[in-house]
Amino acid sequence: MGKVRVLVVDDSVVIRRMLTEILSGDPSVEVVGTASNGRIAVQKITQIQPDVVVMDVEMPEMNGLEALAEMRKTHARLPIIMFSTLTTRGGTATLDALALGATDYVAKPANMGSVQASIDRIREELLPKVKVLGGAPNVVAATAPAAAPSAPAPVRRPRPPGPTRVDIVAIGVSTGGPKALGEIIPRLPGDLPVPIVIVQHMPPIFTGLLAERLDATSALEVREAHEADRVTAGRVLIAPGDFHLRVVQRGDGVHAQLDQGPPENSCRPAVDVLFRSVAEVYGSSALAVVLTGMGQDGLRGAEVLVEAGGRVVAQDERTSVVWGMPGFVARAGLAEDLVPLDVVASEIVRRVQSSSRLPSAGGVR
Repeated sequence: MGKVRVLVVDDSVVIRRMLTEILSGDPSVEVVGTASNGRIAVQKITQIQPDVVVMDVEMPEMNGLEALAEMRKTHARLPIIMFSTLTTRGGTATLDALALGATDYVAKPANMGSVQASIDRIREELLPKVKVLGGAPNVVAATAPAAAPSAPAPVRRPRPPGPTRVDIVAIGVSTGGPKALGEIIPRLPGDLPVPIVIVQHMPPIFTGLLAERLDATSALEVREAHEADRVTAGRVLIAPGDFHLRVVQRGDGVHAQLDQGPPENSCRPAVDVLFRSVAEVYGSSALAVVLTGMGQDGLRGAEVLVEAGGRVVAQDERTSVVWGMPGFVARAGLAEDLVPLDVVASEIVRRVQSSSRLPSAGGVR
């Protein structure tokens, strides 16, 4: 396969030049075109047939949201990465874009202190996504191992007979996550008798906005987690950007604990951190769900959770934007089931309802 062909769309000449230099600096990527607004970008799509589009949100004549809607009419599967500001306005627009069909996003760095620091941050966050989504050689296989032509089918962990008790659901997700959560959480009943804790790889501001959107469309209470929040039935807690989320047992129940410890898997929040804490507190009565995402965050945490007797379900490859996180878990034999996105909510409900008729397996330790 040749280089990943990229179209860069931004109204700033400086930004276009910077993105072009960053992306072209990788031997597996080629910037085949640029555009100063969405209208020009829509016209160029058919002409140059890029593998990936990197597009600003706020532009004159036709903004990123309008251009995205037009592109999706003719290029439903073309990876489109939104390049947005790390502000409330930028976060809102980014979530709008993801709802309209954007594949992923990268937040423009703010308050980095130097131009070089900003360039390094963009390179670190944008380049891997362009390469993975564009199918760069030697990248897809590392991120989604089961996609390699010679790879065997995923191994699934033998399932013990009968249902087991579920007292908490822990979800880990990254690339494609906001849309996936938007399909899952609103489908869950308001009387779900267990709490849900989530790590979605997103920066500060964005996680709070995501929680607000899910709360507005869900029967469950959805909120960004705060220190010492109660982890209780009917409540969904989302880890805030730049903070690890753990669950901890205290005298009056289970609570959220936040910290800014070192990133794991280059992530903060990290799924592994959450899963380990869930395993420690809930043991065999924990259910983990690993959804679409780049990399392997969640793999080590899932191992700990399974060793404690907990259960793991992973999203299948066909419906994942990137089958990295769930793929690694599946390949390790940790997932009892691989389920499509539109079945995840019903699978959670089925397992929780089946467990509600069982005596407590010790519950919270």
